[in-house]
Amino acid sequence: MNALTRTLAVLLPVAMLWGCSTTPSTMDADATAGGDAAMTTTGGMADSGMGGSDMGSGVEVGGVEGDGAFVGDPLTDPNSMLAKRTVYFDFDKSEIKLEARDIIEAHARYLSANPSVRIVVEGHCDERGTREYNLSLGERRAKAVQQVMSLLGVSSSQLELVSYGEERPAVMGHDEDAWAMNRRVEFLY
Repeated sequence: MNALTRTLAVLLPVAMLWGCSTTPSTMDADATAGGDAAMTTTGGMADSGMGGSDMGSGVEVGGVEGDGAFVGDPLTDPNSMLAKRTVYFDFDKSEIKLEARDIIEAHARYLSANPSVRIVVEGHCDERGTREYNLSLGERRAKAVQQVMSLLGVSSSQLELVSYGEERPAVMGHDEDAWAMNRRVEFLY
């Protein structure tokens, strides 16, 4: 056996036991019994190691009470502005659109209230333009978001900027609809 096979042979059973070692909560019992409560988990999200929450472990991080009010981490509330993690830009522009300001402000308020939380601000472009130009434009877009967040009180140590240019399109295609979805900045917690 090579070293990789031996390592996997040891780690796989441990991981399986670890995943099975959780005990059901009362919210789980209510949800399976048809109650009003629902449990929200992070499902397939991976922990980037940058946030303060236990993302990716399958632990309960929020839910809906009987009156419909969300309880838990606001990052997991699907009706919160924090659920919107992408802002879009016009062609060849790095100016923040009016409709994106509310999203950026919501994330800035959250980050200001949670100084231990860090995010990656990713700048992206559509496929038009040279690779070098698009990397530069993606960086300008990320910096524009960073500047607004800094003005709203977010520490620069909480933000990491990355530009991918055209390298990671959100939508494949060669038309205006696809290009519009690729001209963006994404927030990764």
